[in-house]
Amino acid sequence: MSSPRITALHARAVRAPFNRPPVSASGAIEAAALVLIDLETDAGLTGRCYLFAFSEAMLKATVTCLEGLAPLVVGQAVEPFALDRSLRQRFRLLDCHGILGQALAGLDMAAWDIHAQAANLPLALMLGADARPIPAYNSCGLWVQAPDTLADEATALLDDGRFQALKMRIGRADFNADLAAVRAVRERLDDSVLLMSDFNQSLTVNEALARGRALEDEGLYWIEEPVRHDDFDGCARISTALSTPVQIGENLRSAAEMQQAIAAHAASFYMPDVQRIGGVSGWMKAATLAEVHSLDLSSHLFPEISVHLLAASPTCHWLEYVDWANPILAEPLVIENGHALIPARPGNGITWDEAAIARYALG
Repeated sequence: MSSPRITALHARAVRAPFNRPPVSASGAIEAAALVLIDLETDAGLTGRCYLFAFSEAMLKATVTCLEGLAPLVVGQAVEPFALDRSLRQRFRLLDCHGILGQALAGLDMAAWDIHAQAANLPLALMLGADARPIPAYNSCGLWVQAPDTLADEATALLDDGRFQALKMRIGRADFNADLAAVRAVRERLDDSVLLMSDFNQSLTVNEALARGRALEDEGLYWIEEPVRHDDFDGCARISTALSTPVQIGENLRSAAEMQQAIAAHAASFYMPDVQRIGGVSGWMKAATLAEVHSLDLSSHLFPEISVHLLAASPTCHWLEYVDWANPILAEPLVIENGHALIPARPGNGITWDEAAIARYALG
């Protein structure tokens, strides 16, 4: 049977509200700046996904970039690996990163959604996995805020889906405030609950070494992105010096970059971001690298698609759960007993709430 062919590409910008607005050491984000992608075909199938632009200022540029790609994909067969390879070869002399890279990843995600729908299978099964529940941690709160507010919020976050793992952000200017925050949360949690931490690239290597050593006995499951994301040598120094595992990977832009990080022994754990690593196609390459090097693989954001990708990853570790797209989804991802459930719907399972989109849409 021939593959469906693309007939149209549509991109829309929305500004969705956060339940708990993010405030990290890198700054605050007031709303979820999302670009919704609909890739239509001659078979009546539509591939859907969204991109996270981080800033409302980037929404128009992201939509414009996708609209510019439309003439290149209309008429093409939905054969995801071949389509992604063709587009990246076309732009090789430019730079397939930044907004263009995110747009190409979005097209790839939407193409894989169509590919799985055409087979009448959930994406995870299309990738050869089973539909098992994936362990998830709640990453929707515990931002850089007053330490005395965090313990109660930790309890609420655990109860919202019966989670057994949480992530908090640290990296305050005053390390004593960080220490107080970690202790306030850790003391509230049962010993069986895991507590991840994220510095959001806020430290120098020497600061990270000093703070990391001071946090060694505070019960943290991992320390994430302590320094600039591309400082693999610095990450390696920190990872070697600390007994607490170091987690990186959300800013890796390709499997080639991931290989460089692995070669530098930059971290114990890796967590690619499907939007940055190159969509589903890029993720599968990263998952192969993780398997070859026996490295635990977690996800960054995009839980609706990441749940399928982790199911197909041999070294599946943790899904980062955020509810940031829930306001515009008709059927948000379901969490039960601290696990994300893979939807039984064909494709990636993303469906839009058009009434909500109309409320949050930007011109």
